[in-house]
Amino acid sequence: VQLVESGGGLVQPGGSLRLSCAASGFTFHYYVMKWYRQAPGQEREWVAGVTSDGGRKSYAESVKGRFTMFRDNRRRMVYLQMNSLRHEDADVYYCKAGELGSKKAYWGQGNQVTVSS
Repeated sequence: VQLVESGGGLVQPGGSLRLSCAASGFTFHYYVMKWYRQAPGQEREWVAGVTSDGGRKSYAESVKGRFTMFRDNRRRMVYLQMNSLRHEDADVYYCKAGELGSKKAYWGQGNQVTVSS
């Protein structure tokens, strides 16, 4: 099982980044996908989620209207489009796969997003 994130990096405030998460080794379309983020010394924070079929999405209040999450089940990919980035969005971002009806879950390795001028 692997979840491999990419697309992070350095961006100026107000800029955009798109994070990607490539999944392998499990039945992707059975899994709810979520993005989390974590700052040093703080708890991991839920950012966004999408249902297994991509039909429903939800977002934390802090990112609503700026971030968009979507998935491509054919390519086994999930994305987080981040616009209007702020200093407080700078964190390590993780994708998570959660199996429907069970507690089985997988995490990616994390991807650093830095927002700085």
